[in-house]
Order: sequence, then structure tokens, then C-alpha cells
Amino acid sequence: MRGPGGLTGAGAAAPAGPGAEGASAGFGQRLGWYCAERDEERESLLPAGKRLAFAAQGERRCLGVRRAGRWLVCPYAAVLDGESARDQCARCAQLDRSRSVAADTMADDPRPYAVYLAYFGPGLLKVGITAAERGPARLVEQGAVAYAWLGRGPLMAARRAEALLGSALAIPDRFTKAAKRAARGALPEVPERCAELAQLHARARRLGGWPETLEPVEFAFTDHTELFGLDRVPAGAAVLGGLTAGAEIVGEVLAGVGSDVYLRLAGGDEGAVGSVGAVSSVGVVGSVGAVGSGGVVGSVAVVGGAEGRRSGAGQGAGQAAGVGGPGAGGPGPIAVMDARLLSGWVLGAATGRVTTVPVLPARTAVPGASERGGEQEGLF
Repeated sequence: MRGPGGLTGAGAAAPAGPGAEGASAGFGQRLGWYCAERDEERESLLPAGKRLAFAAQGERRCLGVRRAGRWLVCPYAAVLDGESARDQCARCAQLDRSRSVAADTMADDPRPYAVYLAYFGPGLLKVGITAAERGPARLVEQGAVAYAWLGRGPLMAARRAEALLGSALAIPDRFTKAAKRAARGALPEVPERCAELAQLHARARRLGGWPETLEPVEFAFTDHTELFGLDRVPAGAAVLGGLTAGAEIVGEVLAGVGSDVYLRLAGGDEGAVGSVGAVSSVGVVGSVGAVGSGGVVGSVAVVGGAEGRRSGAGQGAGQAAGVGGPGAGGPGPIAVMDARLLSGWVLGAATGRVTTVPVLPARTAVPGASERGGEQEGLF
């Protein structure tokens, strides 16, 4: 789910605790749907307790490019790998990044930018930048357990501060998804998180060479425990593999963290219902949408800031994911699904009672493992 923000996600409570920002109350995980034939978009909320029962249909196709608030369908109708988090073909992605802050092809962006420190677990702290107008949306998208603002100013000043922290304090700008998942299953208490983040904030502010045009921001701690439902995230949750044509996912939403959706998989003693739809994107108060007939699913993301990337819906999109309807059955194992893997699929009703997507053991990750050389989870 990736979509424009300002949306209130049912079941996504405002974060409590030190420095909690009321703005985060507008976030919630969603599926975004898009019907190319009618150029229509819609969203389905994914609060805790939502039952999902859907099957992948046809082939997973490139979402194309989002321009001026609408989708430009991929002219190549490119087929995507079901195991990849990327929801675009190489040519559409290249076009998307031709004017991109993340790809350093938009250095003349006049908007003010904010530098942040994000906490994902003990020893997993990173530095990053985001357009100031987006507020905390970028932090929610990444699944940051907690964060604090460090400074605000022009884009290049923010970039220099980010580079300074990387070189002087060896603070990375990304972590692997596996490292984040492993850490969030065994988090320390909130005061310990706050103390670790405060210590890094103080060290960063003491550095020499701080850009003169970057206005420093006093330390203020924000925690996302309630927003994400972190108390419902178990240690060592299994991992759902990528979809293939005909593969089904049946279960109940427990929590949503960034693009990760935690599901209690159905035990298989009841049937599942749904109707045809497709997903284009998924997000943590984001939305999922996809390009195709009858509705398409795109990718998962967090929505709720001043800007976002994707949302959508097609006829029957909500029912296709079992939204609001009965799901399949008894309690089963808990598994985490990377909703980005839904992007580009057309989803229809599940015909079985159990999940047929591969359920893999939790991957182990070394705390602090950086994501250098891996995929960045979204842009700015």
C-alpha cells in the first residue's frame, strides 16, 4: 500500500508514550486497488482483526508510473518476478527515478528537508532525510519503532548532515528487512529505546562540520508501539514467500509494521469468501493498488503524510481480499507477509481454507546489518 496521506486508519491508534505525535494517529495500513479500464482507485483498511482470503490470478505485471495524481500504465505490460519487492519493470523504474531525490537526480528541489534518527531495535539506529512536508510518513513507511528529528533545512544541507553522521559516527542509512523483523520481536522497554536514541542525538549534535544552513531540532522522542501494534508481534514469526498464479493467503491481520503485515493463518475449518479485485500497492497507512482489469493490487506501504505514492481500487476490490467478510478458520501459525509482494497482482476470492503460499522459517539476521547493496524501501 502506498498512497496519498491524511487518511485515518481504522484500528491504528495514536502512539502513546514520550513525545508521541498526534499526526501519527492518521496512519493505518491499507490495500490500494486500481482498475485501468475505468481509471478508478479505492482503498481497503487492514486493521487488526481483519480477515483476508484471496488468490493471485494471471500474471504479476508492472504498475507503470504515477504522474500528476494518476497512473500511467506500463506500455510494455512487463511481467514481474513474484519474489521481488519491486513493483516496476526496469524501464518504468528508470523513468520514475529520472527526477528523484533518492536517486540524486533532483538536487534542485526547493522544498525544506528534515534529517531524522530512526530506531528499529537495540543497535539498529539509522539516519535519513525526508521532505519536511511529509511529516512522520517516511518513518511510518519504514517501520521505525521510534524516531527523533535532528535538523531541518535545504536539501543539500540535509544530505551533508546525513553523510557526516555516516562517516563520523558510522551510522548507516538503511537496514535489511530481516534485521528489522528480528529486532522488533524482542524489543526493550520504551525508556531504554528513548535513552539510546537520545544518546545518539546528542553525539550527532556535538559533531564539527554541521551544515550552517541546517537548523538543529531539540530532542523529542516518538514511539510507534501502539500505532503498529508491536505488542502483538511475536518473536520468530514465520515468513510468507512470494505469490504465484493460483496461490492463496487465508488468515487474520494481527499487526502492521511498514510494509509487513502480520497474519494468523487460518486453520482450515471454514470456507473463505471474496470477489475479484486487483491490488496496486500496500502500505502502513498506505494503500495497495495494482494495474489490471477488475482491480489490481500493487504494493504495500504506509500512507498518511502530506504526500504518498499509490492508492487505488477496482470493482469488488474490498471483497477480493476478504475485507469485511468471513475468513477461513481456526487459529494457525503466525506469519509475516511483505505486502510489497502483492503489487501488480490481480486478486480474486480464495477457494480453499488454508494458505498455499510457501511458509518459511524466520530468517536470522545479525543486529546492525546494513542494507547496502539491497533494495531501499521506498523513496522520500
